[in-house]
Amino acid sequence: MKAAIQPAGLTRLCVHTVTTKPWGVEEAAGRYAAAGVKGITVWRQALDGRDAGAVGGMLRAHGLEVVSLCRGGFFAAPDEAGRQRAIDDNLAAIGEAEALGAPLLVLVCGAVPGLPLEEARGQIRGGIEAVLPAAVEAGVRLAIEPLHPMYADDRSAINTLAQANEVAEAIGSEFVGVAVDVYHLWWDPDLEREIQRCARSGSLLAFHVCDWKTPTVDLLNDRGLMGEGCIPLRQIRSWVEAAGFRGFNEVEIFSERYWAQDQQEFLERIVEAYQKYV
Repeated sequence: MKAAIQPAGLTRLCVHTVTTKPWGVEEAAGRYAAAGVKGITVWRQALDGRDAGAVGGMLRAHGLEVVSLCRGGFFAAPDEAGRQRAIDDNLAAIGEAEALGAPLLVLVCGAVPGLPLEEARGQIRGGIEAVLPAAVEAGVRLAIEPLHPMYADDRSAINTLAQANEVAEAIGSEFVGVAVDVYHLWWDPDLEREIQRCARSGSLLAFHVCDWKTPTVDLLNDRGLMGEGCIPLRQIRSWVEAAGFRGFNEVEIFSERYWAQDQQEFLERIVEAYQKYV
């Protein structure tokens, strides 16, 4: 009889600042730490008007590990000027990650309506290669995050873990890997095999969790709390761990419904759901 997959434990719980979007990063830090959260992923808008280095120091003073910075990417563009703007923005993001003390920058790679997906993927690879020397110098790794195919028109031409693995392998740097987000990848029949593929190169850099609600009323901002939907969270976690991943399980929930509620109560529900379902 196959042994049951054990709960992950709070020592590996990370929460993205966008999950509790109404809180500033300072309030989020204090409340996360008090709730037993051990890691934090900072979204770039949370740094607006702040010194990234000072924010990083504040987070560590609360006992939080800075897991990553979200997000860079959006490399695809219809013209050279747009591609250069994306490269410049990613160079700025790498600098912010370095100042923050984040070892990882997560990339949402971009797409353009009407631009062939293969061409967009070529631009994505080229953009990553253009900023890679700066990432290496800063000591910041880059995680290619595949997005669900519903976003292939204007948010990402990287829609499966296989495509992300192909780009990372083609670049061939220890500073470039992939992020697995269950919201985007749970449906993929090749998911377990592609996660195993990451094990050969050690390229699995991040693991994001939430749930897929039925019905989903907004494809961007109606993610579910763990246990509210149909994603086999603990099974997928077992796959990433079998591939050698020992990092944080990062709760990333975009939800207009939850953002409108009391955020402290929501955080308490996150910790409870994490312990029960992840």
